[in-house]
Amino acid sequence: MNKKFEQMSLKELWQLFPIFLVKHNKEWTKWYEEERKTIISIVPSKSIKRISHIGSSAISGIWAKNIVDILLELNNYDDLKFVKEILLKNNWLCMSEDEKRISMNKGYTEKGFAKKVFHLHIRLAGDNDEL
Repeated sequence: MNKKFEQMSLKELWQLFPIFLVKHNKEWTKWYEEERKTIISIVPSKSIKRISHIGSSAISGIWAKNIVDILLELNNYDDLKFVKEILLKNNWLCMSEDEKRISMNKGYTEKGFAKKVFHLHIRLAGDNDEL
């Protein structure tokens, strides 16, 4: 497909990026740690309250989506757009946003999933019901 993700229908996106469960992968924790370090290296520390590995890939031993979910809690509202722009310049895709939350993805290619796939949930500090 030569379409950009924004031009694809939901049906096309589901075909390119199907959701399925796999056995727990010991590498997910390592992938999270590597990506956490990358985020810390590009986002100013004054903006970050906490970074956490969340979702099914964070629970050892269970079947899960082959996607590492990361929760990035920011210190204040002004940091949301600022951090989003930094991440866009560093190979993250913005999938959705509203006034208090931004969802970004990494590892989505025009040919489907890359080996390492991440969902980054950007929120204000305390908006962390996934924990």
